[in-house]
Amino acid sequence: MAWATRAVLLVDIVESVRLIEQDESGVIYRWLDFVDHVKTIVLPRHNGRLVKSLGDGMLLDFEDVRSATAAALEIQRTIVLRNDAHPQDKHILLRMGMELSDVIVAPDDILGRGVNLAARLMTLAQPGEIVVSQQVRDRLTADLDADVEDMGDCFLRHLRHPVRAYRIAPPGSRPAIAPAMSLDDMAPSIAVVPFSPLGGGHLQGALGEILAEEIIRTLSRSSDINLISRLSTSAFRGRNFPVEELGTRLHADYVLSGAYSGDEQHLKLDVELAETKSGRILWADYLQDDMRALLSVDHGLIDHMVSGISSAVMSRELQRARAYPLPTLKAYTLLISAISLMHHLSRPDFEEARRFLEALIERSPRQPIPLAWLANWHVLRVQQGWSSDERQDAYLALECTKRALDADPECSLALAINGFAHTNLLKQLDVAQESYENALSVNPSNALAWLLKGTMHAFMSQGQQAVEHTERALRLSPLDPHRYFYDSLAATACVAARQYERAVELAQRSLRANRQHTSTLRVLTIAQWQLGRHEDSRRTATELLRLQPSLTVSGWLSRSPAAPYPIGRESAEALRQAGVPD
Repeated sequence: MAWATRAVLLVDIVESVRLIEQDESGVIYRWLDFVDHVKTIVLPRHNGRLVKSLGDGMLLDFEDVRSATAAALEIQRTIVLRNDAHPQDKHILLRMGMELSDVIVAPDDILGRGVNLAARLMTLAQPGEIVVSQQVRDRLTADLDADVEDMGDCFLRHLRHPVRAYRIAPPGSRPAIAPAMSLDDMAPSIAVVPFSPLGGGHLQGALGEILAEEIIRTLSRSSDINLISRLSTSAFRGRNFPVEELGTRLHADYVLSGAYSGDEQHLKLDVELAETKSGRILWADYLQDDMRALLSVDHGLIDHMVSGISSAVMSRELQRARAYPLPTLKAYTLLISAISLMHHLSRPDFEEARRFLEALIERSPRQPIPLAWLANWHVLRVQQGWSSDERQDAYLALECTKRALDADPECSLALAINGFAHTNLLKQLDVAQESYENALSVNPSNALAWLLKGTMHAFMSQGQQAVEHTERALRLSPLDPHRYFYDSLAATACVAARQYERAVELAQRSLRANRQHTSTLRVLTIAQWQLGRHEDSRRTATELLRLQPSLTVSGWLSRSPAAPYPIGRESAEALRQAGVPD
């Protein structure tokens, strides 16, 4: 064994677990044949060596960077050509990472930091991509050896400091590759089958279609669920298909079905939500309502059903995430579970949320949605008082939104959370305002953007605008599973507008859903003090300090974007009077 400077190339199959589950013998045969082709044809051509096959990957060794780059590009071209003979869902897609480093070279292995870094760089690559380090990039001639795209400073798992990374593609091409997974992959799909009439009442069969249409319309407000079109589900009206077959035919993860009875004035409804893969009933209810209410603008029956459906789906995906290993979980299971755990605001669940998001990002580094939520995680970490390095969390939050917006400059969620980070961590409210406005120009119905923009106006003592924006956010997301967060920030807007009674109402409703949210306790303390309810305010402050014992008025002011404005000074005095130490 001896030390030598080598270009280390790691190759990995994307979603190998899924491919093998679909066709174990076929995928293994194709992969072994491809590895043999690389070993006998590609590597001799570029003076490379197959150090070892890793089951669903390869570790390759080259004397110089240019040879390694040429080989990597040829490997990608070859696998694409071979995929043409197979359906798209059975394509073998590769991602690669490359580093130039001093390593220990053995006859059947190479060891050292360079191998580890190549593996970490590989996690930044999406299907069909090659990601390299600064050391590699410095030895390449752009547009001659490869087309090179700067990815900026990237934080990699288990590495303390960021690493400058670059994406390379064949010379003369632009590595403009679509995200590895679409937005549809980020949400489970639900099929709402038209409800069936029971008995010989006066109701017409069309009512089942009306019920399905109203449920679909209300569910479609949520970006966390994909709805199968009513035209597709109508074909199954009155047919007694097993749930598993409905799922297969409609490509749905869940099926909602039901039966109704009644007359011109009264409606009785039996409804159930089933998981198509297992056939298991996840949620069922028996409902009664006035027939006229069904056709009104504010129909409580439909809202009640939609709330139950959303909660059942989120609960099931979280249960699945905690029961199965990460590689086998679908993208939407990881995303829904991460968002849910993030908003539990318990330390263990909060850390688990980060693990899920990082696993999802590792699977598809250029999908903007999980990157945006990870940025949100870093902001919440600071707000909850859990950060050990607030500057580091601010940097990481902005790196995540930068990567998200590099992948999709018009991702409304990423733009909104970019504004959130600039508001709460950097206190750059002009930058935040522009980011919120861009988010809303892309999607005027983005409830989170309206909410966060309203909160920014509250920090600036612009109470009327703050209330208008946050109330609009509440209207746009009446059934959000994390409604407590919306209520909390709407309460902040009401304090800025000196609507203290409404602020108390919203804060108390928020706390009924989540008693761990320190921001809610803080705004409730302030509103109660301003109303003259001093004993209530002191009790709330005591609970706040129990959850955040390090809180001080001066510390809060140093972090709060509201500090330079009247609302900041008034709030600080209220907190001080209620018992929060200076």
